[in-house]
Amino acid sequence: MKSHSLTGGFGRRLAAPVTALLVSAAYMSTASAAGVTQKMIDNDFNTVDDVVAYHMDPKGTRYSKLDRINRDNVQYMTPAWAFSFGDELQRGQESQPLIHDGVIYVTGSYSRLWALDARTGQLKWSYKHRLPKGISPCCDVVNRGAALYKDLVIFGTLDAQLVALDKESGRPVWREKIADYKAGYSYTAAPMIAGDKLITGVSGGEFGVVGRITARNPETGEMIWDRPVIANHEGTLPGGKKDVTKDRKGGTWEGETWKTGGGATWLGGTYDPELGLLYMGTGNPAPWNAYARPGDNLYTTSRLAIDIETGKIKWHYQTTPNDHWDFDGVNEVVLFDMEHKGKKVKAAGTADRNGFFYVLNRENGDLLNAFPFVDEVSWASGIDMKTGRPIETGNRPGNPAEMEGDKGESVVARPSFLGGKNWNHVSYSHSTGLFYIPSNEWEMDIWNEPITYRRGSAFLGAGFTIRPVNENYVGVLRAVDPKNGKEVWRAENRTPLWSSVMTTAGGLVFYGTPEGFVKAVDDKTGKELWSFNTGSGVVGQPVTWEMDGEQYVSIVSGWGGAVPLWGGDIGPLVRDVSQGGMLWTFKLSKIAEKMAAKQQQTELAAQ
Repeated sequence: MKSHSLTGGFGRRLAAPVTALLVSAAYMSTASAAGVTQKMIDNDFNTVDDVVAYHMDPKGTRYSKLDRINRDNVQYMTPAWAFSFGDELQRGQESQPLIHDGVIYVTGSYSRLWALDARTGQLKWSYKHRLPKGISPCCDVVNRGAALYKDLVIFGTLDAQLVALDKESGRPVWREKIADYKAGYSYTAAPMIAGDKLITGVSGGEFGVVGRITARNPETGEMIWDRPVIANHEGTLPGGKKDVTKDRKGGTWEGETWKTGGGATWLGGTYDPELGLLYMGTGNPAPWNAYARPGDNLYTTSRLAIDIETGKIKWHYQTTPNDHWDFDGVNEVVLFDMEHKGKKVKAAGTADRNGFFYVLNRENGDLLNAFPFVDEVSWASGIDMKTGRPIETGNRPGNPAEMEGDKGESVVARPSFLGGKNWNHVSYSHSTGLFYIPSNEWEMDIWNEPITYRRGSAFLGAGFTIRPVNENYVGVLRAVDPKNGKEVWRAENRTPLWSSVMTTAGGLVFYGTPEGFVKAVDDKTGKELWSFNTGSGVVGQPVTWEMDGEQYVSIVSGWGGAVPLWGGDIGPLVRDVSQGGMLWTFKLSKIAEKMAAKQQQTELAAQ
């Protein structure tokens, strides 16, 4: 075993490894296996023997064509192997594994990455990033995944850096600074490869940072273009020309409030190769106290369509103008096609933290449909289909400047600021045409407080208390029809849902719960067909692939994330959940599979 230290600067290809634990000389070769190309990433939806894109599809559907594991036999699914992330660095594990050439690449808390043999779970190599003191992650020390490109595996770190490793050996090849962690920046999302570019955002919206989207050369880390998402900030076009992000509506920021405007792009994006458009959401404006920043505050709480070649904003749709509730707007934009008014439309669906689900035309941003997907939304009665703006009810916290004391009038708002749905991803099934949404029913008391910006410090100007709405459940997995907004079925859960969802052609919906269970339910009815207790809360992202004629399902287990940190009165519901860090991989039991096939033959014969 060898441990190595860094010798080299930012943005340079490095010959020496950085804290990479190389387990065997057999894996030290610098020769690359078959590289991952943009074509392979764009086509990930149509291939079943690997997972080379986040969401298993650049369009974000989180759907697999595999049906070897299905409604009839999923009850016979058993663990194939499990890998422990080890040591005391547990906390939230929200990662999505990637699989290529028989190797699984998975990230973990505290900016770590492992390469594992997909057949056995045996460790090939690992990388542990050296984190400085003073990092400021808002919502736990999570990492949601990596990106594969040619011979590299690339991921971001909590001190706002990008690290590119040789995927065969774990040797660092280059690293780049995304932003200054001392100013409150961090990075927790999975980078994205789109148009042969490495796409990243930034985390840190609670610290008054400025959200931006950056495209780099994946092989070197060199910047191609940089797009701030707060109006009036200067970015960079290809070739180095400077370009200011324009406030298209004009006057959406008062005075110089845009300078610390927030809008962190902390969740990553989706991509339509045919249109050449990148779709990303932007976070909450800063501070939370909206009286300190009058106006719509573009382009916060918005969905953006960006030209992948130039970084220019083609269209935007803002979900919560002048956000008073920290509803954010960063949720993933899922690209799908649907019938609308008798025509097939290139659509985009997104479940917002504010409790509404939006269906947009992904070519131009026109609103096609909008409806609440949670049981109650108190801050707005609906969405104006002509203007696209929310029809507010006046349920805004009071202005502290108009009150005696140090805070404004408190209001009860639904959903809470953790959202009708938070970061955890929905799935769109090509089989049923439904969206499967991991949602939560909770409310909050929220009030505003005076606030002054201090670099690197929390920039909220608000207080809150979260509590459950119902006695028996908080989490609700919902199957929703995007055409009419109808809830087809629901599966309730005692504690909040914080894992992503995956659907398959086998008629299954996979997700996890804080109680530690990975579950599979029927995509048409919601009936539970299989569950497995992993020993720790599941807030990870299931994936599936085929290898050696068998279908596998993998998911990371390890309790953490924002709920135990920010959940207020939700705390007692999850107090006894154990922390952990494991990658679980499942497949059908050979014996059980034969028994199931024999039973099916018997049933057919009886008919």
